[in-house]
Order: sequence, then C-alpha cells, then structure tokens
Amino acid sequence: MFSFISKQFIDILEWQEEGDGVLAWRYPMQDNEIQYGASLTVRESQMAVFINEGKIADVFGPGMHKLTTQTLPVLTYLKNWDKLFESPFKSDLVFFSTRLQLGRKWGTPQPVTLRDQDFGMVRLRAFGIYSYRITDPKLFYTEVSGTRERYTVDDMEQQLRNQVVAGMAGALGGSGVPFLDMAANQGLMASTLQQALAPAFARYGLALDSFAVENISLPEELQKAIDKRIAIGMAGDLNQYTRYQAAEAIPLAAQNEGGLAGLGAALSAGLGVGQVMGQALQQSLATPAAAPAATPAAAPAADSPQAKLAQLKGLLDAGLITQADYDTAKADVLKKLVG
Repeated sequence: MFSFISKQFIDILEWQEEGDGVLAWRYPMQDNEIQYGASLTVRESQMAVFINEGKIADVFGPGMHKLTTQTLPVLTYLKNWDKLFESPFKSDLVFFSTRLQLGRKWGTPQPVTLRDQDFGMVRLRAFGIYSYRITDPKLFYTEVSGTRERYTVDDMEQQLRNQVVAGMAGALGGSGVPFLDMAANQGLMASTLQQALAPAFARYGLALDSFAVENISLPEELQKAIDKRIAIGMAGDLNQYTRYQAAEAIPLAAQNEGGLAGLGAALSAGLGVGQVMGQALQQSLATPAAAPAATPAAAPAADSPQAKLAQLKGLLDAGLITQADYDTAKADVLKKLVG
C-alpha cells in the first residue's frame, strides 16, 4: 500500500526546450507512471516516441494527444489492453527536436588527395558549413541516441564531420570535374557533395538540408606549379619566356659570389638558346610539311664573342643590367678572346 501511495501519476507530458543543441531528450519518469488519458503535447518542432520494454511502440507528431487505447495502438497491443483496462502505465518517452541545426562547420583536418584531369593528383583542403534536421526519430533512436537521457548536436558533430570528409574524395574524384572548374564554381562543388552525402545522413534518420563550400586551398608546391603555368601562358613564346626567366634570375645572381659579372656568360648563353629555339620553331612552322628535309643549316654561333657582346648589349639596353655590370662582363669576354 505504501509503495502504491508513494507513486506519482503523470497527466501532462511535454518538453519545453531550453537552449539550443539538444537533439533527443528522455522524459524523467523515475518511479512515476503515466495516467491513462493523460495529455501529450508535441510542438511543431518536435516528435515523441514511446518505448516499451526496450522496443519502440508509438510515434507522435506535432499536436495534443490524449493517451488512450485509441491513440496508443501499438502500446495497447503490447500491454494486452484488449478490454479497455484503464490504469496507469509505465513506459519510456523520448522527445526529439526536428528543428534545423544551422551553421554546423565542416573542414578537412588533413589534405584530401584527388585525381584531376589537368594536374594528375592534387591535395586540397576545404571548409564550409551545413545544416540538417531529424526526419526519422525511430531510426535516430535505434542508430544514434539510444537510451541516453540527452543527446546533443555536439555529440553528433564528430561523426558527421567524418562522414563529410570521407565522402569528399569519392564524390569529387568520381565527378570528372577538373579542379580549376570546381574552384571557380564552389556552388557546383557544394551541390555535388550534398548529393553524395545525403544517403550517409539518411542512414541516421537525418536529412541534409544545405551544404556550402566557403574556401578551397591548395598545397604550396601545387600553387607554384599553377603560377608557373600562368607565367608560361603570359610569355607567349619560348624566347619571351627565356627572357622572363633571365630577368627573374638577375636578383638571385647579384647575391652570389662574383655577382652579375660572374654569371654574364651564362645569362647570354641562356638568351642565345632561347633565340635559337624560337627561330627554329618559326622556321619549322613556315616550312611546308610536304617539303623534303634539307641539309640542316649551321646554328648561329651563340658562343662566339660577338654574339655574347651583342647579347650583353641587349641586356644593357633593356635595363636588365647596369653599365658597370656590362663593362665588367665585356672585359671578361675580350680577355678570353685575346688570351
């Protein structure tokens, strides 16, 4: 008799969410029992699930529900209330938040290696935000939250981040879209990832509502390779590119022992090679394809003192070297000429 009197009967069940970030919350029953005909209030952003002896019995959507044999068909069957036996009953009740969980961040802690049409293999980092909601509380309970009194967004965060990173390599690598196209259109990349990740979220009873890519970054060595390709495209031809490389090398040469005078001959030889290659390319384009191969003409004497002096004069006129550098390099060439 004392045990019966000490029990409390619950006639109103509801969850007034306090703060953000709670996905599942188990109603505190303890020794309480639910009064037959009690009122269950489920708000628009919630769903409720009754669990009897470890098994999911009934699921309730938004609204106010009177708990009777009519509104608890599965639980009524489990309890064998076939004769409308009206008495208190004890069952676990779990509320689930179905609100959108906004502003969840994702990122790649380590570079992800992808196969690319243009660069072969690339390693990229990316980060952004996504949002999701619970759509199947039964599946979420059995796969994720279980018997815990409270399950939060932070508890779910690490698992979802791992799913995003794991899905990136397969989705982007199999899309066939070159990296440069993806980098130029981050919306396309986000859409591709969202479609690929939706099934992974669904297996937990979640729906991936939105997915955004905010930034894509490349390793330094790959960025340098892209910069060099851009420089070659801007050079236009081999002769121009050789001059560009020579101009880039001058500041480094000035720091070395001997300065520009010590590297004057090397620079002039490099320019001579560029000119020879450019002239050969122009001649090959101008010669008809069907014409028989003629005896190759002797290449210009790029190593002759006259050629070196002319090339040094060209560097001086272009402002790439100073008058003092020119005089020193010229003296070095003449010294070798006269012995």
